[in-house]
Amino acid sequence: MSVSFLDTPIEYLKGVGPQRAQSLRQELAINTFGDLINYFPFRYIDKSKIYKIRDISNSNTLIQLKGQISNIQQIGQQRAARLTANLSDDSGSIELVWFRSIRWIKESIKENHEYIVFGKPTLFNNKYNIAHPEIEPVEKEEEGLGESLQPYYNSSEKLKSRGLGNKAIGNLTRNLLIRAEGMLSETLSQEIINKLKLISREEALLNIHFPKDPQLLSRAQSRLKFEELFFIQLKLLRHKINRAQKIKGNVFSTVGKYVNEFYAKNLPFELTNAQKRVIKEIRTDLGSGKQMNRLLQGDVGSGKTLVALMAILIALDNGFQACIMAPTEILATQHAKSIQAMLNNLEVKLILLTGSTKTAERKIIHEQLQSGELNVLIGTHALIEDAVKFKTLGLVIIDEQHRFGVEQRAKLWRKNNIPPHILVMTATPIPRTLGMTLYGDLDFSVIDELPPGRKAIKTIHQYDSGRLKLFGFLKKQIKQGNQVYIVYPLINESEKLDLKDLMDGYESISRDFPLPEYAISIVHGKMKPAQKEYEMQRFIKGETQLMVSTTVIEVGIDIPNASVMVIENAERFGLSQLHQLRGRVGRGADQSYCILMSSYKLTGEGKKRLEIMVNSSDGFEIAEADLRLRGPGDLQGTQQSGVLDLKIADLIKDEKILKYARNLANEILDKDPTLETPANKPLKTQLIRMFKNKPNWGLIS
Repeated sequence: MSVSFLDTPIEYLKGVGPQRAQSLRQELAINTFGDLINYFPFRYIDKSKIYKIRDISNSNTLIQLKGQISNIQQIGQQRAARLTANLSDDSGSIELVWFRSIRWIKESIKENHEYIVFGKPTLFNNKYNIAHPEIEPVEKEEEGLGESLQPYYNSSEKLKSRGLGNKAIGNLTRNLLIRAEGMLSETLSQEIINKLKLISREEALLNIHFPKDPQLLSRAQSRLKFEELFFIQLKLLRHKINRAQKIKGNVFSTVGKYVNEFYAKNLPFELTNAQKRVIKEIRTDLGSGKQMNRLLQGDVGSGKTLVALMAILIALDNGFQACIMAPTEILATQHAKSIQAMLNNLEVKLILLTGSTKTAERKIIHEQLQSGELNVLIGTHALIEDAVKFKTLGLVIIDEQHRFGVEQRAKLWRKNNIPPHILVMTATPIPRTLGMTLYGDLDFSVIDELPPGRKAIKTIHQYDSGRLKLFGFLKKQIKQGNQVYIVYPLINESEKLDLKDLMDGYESISRDFPLPEYAISIVHGKMKPAQKEYEMQRFIKGETQLMVSTTVIEVGIDIPNASVMVIENAERFGLSQLHQLRGRVGRGADQSYCILMSSYKLTGEGKKRLEIMVNSSDGFEIAEADLRLRGPGDLQGTQQSGVLDLKIADLIKDEKILKYARNLANEILDKDPTLETPANKPLKTQLIRMFKNKPNWGLIS
């Protein structure tokens, strides 16, 4: 299909027009003909399978019924309102009920008309009903494209109010595909199609929207899943090759006095084998003449900061400056303190720059950076301000990079004529499939070993009814000289969620742990930085025994004396976040505990999450489970990546396809890095088309 046709604005499709086009853009990001063709159904219904009402059983499955609507009535007013209707066939009747969009549904269904109804029957007061069914009028079967499997498209209430429900989206797509017949050009090379026995792109698109039979639907899905994952991998790997070829890095050839003196005198503990392996990988990159772009993954407490410091010292030994950018002031301050402590008497000038740094101090920092007197700058997004100029920036370390936008990272990357080497660190373990898709253009290093002597954290799930027992345990721990974190998911009470909020919790804990015997710190994201720092310092100095907090303490707080982490409403947190919070304890020699508090009202998924936390301390295992339970779009930070806008592929279910797609992309680029051969011309054309309006992620890590 010609590019111009695919890029035709959606309002020019018959049946759309300016108003509907605006709704499609806002609700579904459908801007062009190409976007509509790539907006796939989320499920299919076999129209040949219509149940009789008398055959409904408590099987908890979605079923399709066909019958006549009668007795439509609204019961109650405003929030308490519901709409009911009877659906009857020759075997019986069932009640349909709606609690939302009542006005729109009331206007769109008519009594004594025949409808196809799709939904899940539930038993209530010994009678079956279907809540919020999908409902379509029975019409004369359309001719043309396959009819046995009916596609269902996600819509929204706003779109439905403009007449763009499932059926209308299907009709628009059908019209577009008929118009596009013979113009759907191939995106894969003939060699790939033959090798994988794939159907053509045109056949795949026709059968993903209007499958002729289940076999062709399956083949269409396989073809389009492979294509989607293959082009993402091809794009990432091409960036990696281009960067290696075109972007030279400063050669750090020397390992001199800074590294040697630190290693001989200041090394706080013997390096683990994993740390030694990762430092070797970083040293190889830094001396290669190519710009390093490496992702360093390490579980909480695995010693990433020490590895980062070794990389900084190599930069200093070669006459370059280094910087670390962290997402929060607390984390930046923590890095500055821990690295300064490890440097001890080494002649390294290190300064912290954050939003709280006073103007007079900033001026001095700017001058010392430009003169080269300042070796290491650690800070927050304040580092990317235009006034911050380095003399010779050689190494940039970005901690928890998913919390920074791409443009923010790019500004830091541009602060030198020759791009600095980049080390990205994360304590959030990244599942293999997500890593391949999100960070596929970076080199990976993993610290998969904890320093010796660390005791495993005991994780316990406790219901609210055991709170008195919990408080007794906390008092015992405090008596032994230990400190306690208590974390809440919200700052203020929410009408919609039955959660204990931070302020209520603080008052309750203050009653059970009264002054002067106990003192409590409170920290949350809405406090001013100075207040937050004051409360943190009280806890760090041991002036308070309990820290009541939101997830602001999720990363970066390192207090060896804190041995207990209590997480309220733990079922409301994602697994990776629970694992991060748990990592705030277990830093000292004492046995540490993580106590997950919840009500008895747990969903199946909530219960499973807490069971996984109790049974596993492996961050990667937990991250894989989190991806399976929540999907990539919900995992922290992946939404802003721009890479994970997957239309049809699933990173968990399609892991084999992803691995094969990456291997094949590697093979092709090994032979033809620029995709110039005639056979690979379709690949290059499609790459340009798919990513033409997206930032160059690969160049900015």
